[in-house]
Amino acid sequence: MKEIRLLVDGRAVADVVVAGTVLARARGLLFRRVLPEALLLRPCSSVHGAWMRVPLDVALVSSDLRVLRVRVLRPWGMTAPLRGVTQVLEAPVGSFERWGLEVGSELRLAEAPPGEVS
Repeated sequence: MKEIRLLVDGRAVADVVVAGTVLARARGLLFRRVLPEALLLRPCSSVHGAWMRVPLDVALVSSDLRVLRVRVLRPWGMTAPLRGVTQVLEAPVGSFERWGLEVGSELRLAEAPPGEVS
């Protein structure tokens, strides 16, 4: 599996796992003891926190990787569908503040350079 870096407004902020299959999206972050730095669910327009134990930072993202909405998803909470959302970024709560991710931020995915350790 390739290491993929998440960039927010041009700055590399985290390694990201891309859940691009039905099974990977269905599992999401459920029942994981250790959360990845970030998870990108695509295609996806909304998420839920059923069976989650901890709150998550959640960003609803457009097809051009522009952040349309940001919120903290509490366990058993859910996001409402929003026009234009094609993917959802999840991360441990507090990550978005550290990364400077907010509504309007531009995301990008990049292959990590060989030998880079995060």
